[in-house]
Amino acid sequence: MFLYKDYFTDLYNKQNQKVKNKIIWTFKLIETIQQVPEDYLKHLKGTDGLYEIRVQLGSDIFRIFCFFDEGKLIVLANGFQKKTQKTPKSEIEKALNIKREYETEQ
Repeated sequence: MFLYKDYFTDLYNKQNQKVKNKIIWTFKLIETIQQVPEDYLKHLKGTDGLYEIRVQLGSDIFRIFCFFDEGKLIVLANGFQKKTQKTPKSEIEKALNIKREYETEQ
């Protein structure tokens, strides 16, 4: 897994230790199992290869955006704490902009 710039770090550092532990646990799960359930990693329909890593701890729900590049998982991580049923379009747009930024630099 590769962290692109500080997008993920900024989100991660703002969380309490229990949330941090659950995020790390979820990352390890995604890295180690062949078929990751959609409960943890889901492709966002209507996007060009954008996925969301899904982290839930009690009633706290977080989404961390990511995509693949040459088989490696790239964590974008303009993640956010989810408070509504649907993922906000503004968050998806932000993730797509970061993905384009990454692809331009490669």
